[in-house]
Amino acid sequence: MPRDYYEVLGVKKSASEDEIKKAYRKLAREFHPDRNPGDKKAEGKFKEVQEAYDVLSDTAKRSQYDRFGTVGQDGGGAGPGGSGFRWQWGGPGGEAQQVDPAEAADLFRQFFGGGGGFGDVGDVEELLGRRGRGRTRGRRASAAPEVESEVTIPFTTAALGGAINIQVDGRELSVKIPAGVTDGQALRLQGQAPGGGNLKLLLRIQPHPYFRREGNNIILEVPISISEAVLGAKVDVPTLDGTKLSVKVPAGTSSGARLRLRGKGIAAGDQFIEVKIAVPPTTDERGRKLIEEFARLQPYDPRAGLPWS
Repeated sequence: MPRDYYEVLGVKKSASEDEIKKAYRKLAREFHPDRNPGDKKAEGKFKEVQEAYDVLSDTAKRSQYDRFGTVGQDGGGAGPGGSGFRWQWGGPGGEAQQVDPAEAADLFRQFFGGGGGFGDVGDVEELLGRRGRGRTRGRRASAAPEVESEVTIPFTTAALGGAINIQVDGRELSVKIPAGVTDGQALRLQGQAPGGGNLKLLLRIQPHPYFRREGNNIILEVPISISEAVLGAKVDVPTLDGTKLSVKVPAGTSSGARLRLRGKGIAAGDQFIEVKIAVPPTTDERGRKLIEEFARLQPYDPRAGLPWS
């Protein structure tokens, strides 16, 4: 008789779905054949854990198991004293028909009589030649559960695409990251989770030291001096692919203005140079006089025309 499924997973009968899933993942990793090559005992434990999770993770199967202590082929309980075992063979139209051995024995007794001790469930099983086969025939193998995991990737890999290596159940996998993925986006790796299920990777993107992302556009803040803002200048700036470009800052550029580098963003997006005017912390008397003279010659009120001015 199989061990109690709750005991197999090491959880209480009142365990939540999350507790059951957490326990399964831990045990599946521990007894997975890839981690225990050639270990028949671990292989048996892994199958036992898989069987327990198959039942307890399914609401209907778990309900039947809690009521009857076992689960039949079609998800129903066998009931106290029942075998939990059903025959099936091709019926009209090729569909599988299921008959309990006890029901089949009754039919045999009705048609052929019950003398000589014939008509027991065991006799029916032997006569049909299906002892032990009705459990799996026509049943679709239950899919292994999907395993979810977070993985952090560099900003430039998310933007430009590339490959990263991750560890899964003691194995190293190379995962191809498409260009332009976003934070929180999921990638599914078919059959790469413990137990043969799918591995769902939730992508988390590391912040960049100086780039930031707006959709498929890349923003780079570039400080310029007062004289560069007034007179204009050329400044060298980095781009996402590692190259540098010389950008012309027009004379009279204000802080906060954006200059566009077309096609230098993500997936045909653009890179924007966001200008920030940097004021020197101190100035000498001569410099102060020159600034005052400039203000006198070029009177300008940047707040003129604002709704609150």
